[in-house]
Amino acid sequence: MVMDTATDTPDAVVIIPHYNDTERLERCLSALMKNDRAGVDILVVDNNSTQPLEAVQEKFPNIRFVVETEKGAAAARNRGVRETTAPLLFFIDADCVAAPDWLETARKVAPMADLIGGRVDVFDETPPPRSGAEGFEAVFAFNFQNYIEVQGFTGAGNLVTRRDVFEDVGDFRGGVSEDLDWSTRAVAMGYELIYRSDLIVSHPSRSDWVALRHKWRRMTQELYATNGMSGWARLRWALRAFAMPVSAVVHLPRVLRSSKLNGSGERLRAIVTLFRLRLQRMIWMIRQVIGLSI
Repeated sequence: MVMDTATDTPDAVVIIPHYNDTERLERCLSALMKNDRAGVDILVVDNNSTQPLEAVQEKFPNIRFVVETEKGAAAARNRGVRETTAPLLFFIDADCVAAPDWLETARKVAPMADLIGGRVDVFDETPPPRSGAEGFEAVFAFNFQNYIEVQGFTGAGNLVTRRDVFEDVGDFRGGVSEDLDWSTRAVAMGYELIYRSDLIVSHPSRSDWVALRHKWRRMTQELYATNGMSGWARLRWALRAFAMPVSAVVHLPRVLRSSKLNGSGERLRAIVTLFRLRLQRMIWMIRQVIGLSI
C-alpha cells in the first residue's frame, strides 16, 4: 500500500488486529480518517480472514494491510510492531471507534507514562430498548479506570506505549488474556501505567446472550490460563467461583442506580443477565478446577 507523504517516516504507528469483521473494520478506519494523521502509520494486521478485504483496501488506499497467519490478536499485534520502526505504539481494536482527537491525545499523553490506557465507552448497534446483554454491558463493560488504577492492568483496545517498553517486556502471549498478561508483566518490571479519561474510543455492546456468553467463556478460559495450577491457585480459583453469586448481589445497586439504563424494563433485563452470567461463570470455574472443559 502507498502511504501518505505525511507518514513516509512515521514516528507513531496505529496497530489494528483484524479477523473476519470487515464492516466494523471499515467503521474503525473511517473514524481514524477524521483524526490528524500526520506522522502516523496506520497498519491493519489481518489474521488470514476468510472474508475478502479488497473492498476495504480500495476504500482506504493509504492504509497498510499485512497478513499474519498465526491466529490470535496477540500474534497480530506482535506482527504489527515488527512491521514498523516507529517509536510510539498506539493499539486499537478493529471493532472500536476512535474519537476525532484520539491520535492527537495519544501523542499528548505518550510522554506522561510508559503505558497509558484510555476510556472505552459502550454504544449499541441495535435500536432501543436494550436487551439484557446490552444493558449489562452498558453498566459493567470496559471500566478501564478500575482496571488500571485498582487492578493494575489495561486492555490493548485503547493503549499507548513505546517501542523500547514493548521490546523490554516482550511479545504479547497467545492462549491467555494477552493484554492483561502483557500489561501486568510490564507493571511488574517497574513500568508506569496510568489512566487517561481524555483518550477515548467506543466499543459496541454485545447485543444478545449468545454473544455475551461467548465473550465471557473466552475470558474465563484466558483468565484461568493465567491463574496458575498450584494447589493454592486452584483453591483461590474455586473460592472466586463460589463468590460469583455473591458478587451479583453486591453489584445489583449499580444496575438499579445506573443513569445509562432507561426505564424499569432495561433494568430488569440487565439484572436477570447479571445473575445469569455470574451463575454461568461459577459453573465454568468449578468445572475448570476439577479438570473439565467449559
